[in-house]
This record gives sequence, C-alpha cells and structure tokens, in this order.
Amino acid sequence: MLSAALFDMDGLLVDSEPLWREAEVQVFSAYGVPLREADCETTSGLRLDEVVAHWKRHFAFDAVSDAVLVEQIVEAVVALLREKVVAKPGVAEVLDRVHARGWKVALASSSATRIIDAAIDTIGIGHRFHARISAHGLEHGKPHPAVFLKAAATLGVDPTSCIVFEDSMFGVVAARAARMACIAVPDAHQKGDPRYVIADATLDTLALVTDELLDRLDRSRGFA
Repeated sequence: MLSAALFDMDGLLVDSEPLWREAEVQVFSAYGVPLREADCETTSGLRLDEVVAHWKRHFAFDAVSDAVLVEQIVEAVVALLREKVVAKPGVAEVLDRVHARGWKVALASSSATRIIDAAIDTIGIGHRFHARISAHGLEHGKPHPAVFLKAAATLGVDPTSCIVFEDSMFGVVAARAARMACIAVPDAHQKGDPRYVIADATLDTLALVTDELLDRLDRSRGFA
C-alpha cells in the first residue's frame, strides 16, 4: 500500500514561482544580463545551480562565478518569501488527508534548505513534515529521481510505496523515474502541456485531491 507522500514546494505548496523569477531577473539585471521573467518559466523545477549555469551559457556571461550568483539569488528569494509568500489553494486540506491516512510526509524540493525553511515556516506548515529534503548537494537535480529517492530512504519506505505531488514537468519525470505514483498540479503557464499524461492524475489545484482519488491510485498501482 501507499505509505508516504512526498511534496514538491515551489509552485505547488507556495506561490513562489513569481518570486523566483523576480529574484533571478533582479540579480542577473544587476550585471547587465537581459534575463526576462518569461525566460525564467522555461527553467521551472530545475535546481538553482543548474538554472544559473543554463543562463550563463545562454547569454555567454562569465564575469561572475556561478557560486556568487546562486548565493545572491538565494538571499533575494529568502527576503521575498518572508515578505510575500502565501500558500497555494488546498495545501492544508491535502496535508490533512495524507496525515489522516497515517502516511509519512516529506518535502522534496530543488530549492536550498534556507529557502525551504523560509517558505514553509513562514506559512506555518513546517511541523507537518517528517523530513525536509533539498536537492542541493546531491549529484543530480530533477528530472533525475535522486531527491525523491533520498526522501524515501530518509522516511524508511520503499520508493514504490510513495506518491509524489508535483507542479513542474521536471518533477513529474523525476517521480516516474523513481517508480512513484504522481499527482501533477501544473502552474498556469504549464497547463495543457500534453507531457503531463505521464502523471497518474493532473489537477488544477491541490484542493481537488480527494480520498476517492487517493484510493483509486492505490488500487490502480496494485498496492491495495
């Protein structure tokens, strides 16, 4: 049976994607790099060091090290989160549902630990997670399954007994590669992307997660 729920964070639990775009544009613009918020949508779900490396290659920009840009963006995002972050619809309800089932619950995010802490503690849900796992420090970020596999190991559960809640296509691919069930809740700019067909279910909001849906996914994977 399913016994653990793994949640992405940015764009799923908190409406942080606009803040990420704001921070990335702010930092790159300070060095004269013409990054636009629309450009940032294409790297949603990637680990920050991978995002920085991508845009440095794209703009042939090497005046500042990757490490400096990552640190400056992290600082900007943390400040924006503490000032502006809000929970996405349905967060409290879906956490109530998975806890009521007795499942273990982990956060598995591409964001750095400082950003994870700033986001979920600011909206008051930090205590709902048995573990907080960051892809930073792992050899690979999403769409590689490493962060989800580490979360399962930390919780002491088999990967096939986990269900992942994700918003980005990179995260959905990572969940499927980890052999986990997956519910996708795409952000507005990703809705309608046919690639989401690989998720077990695709919803407009976490508020649409029902016990009936969770039961069906459990049965369809042969765990019930």
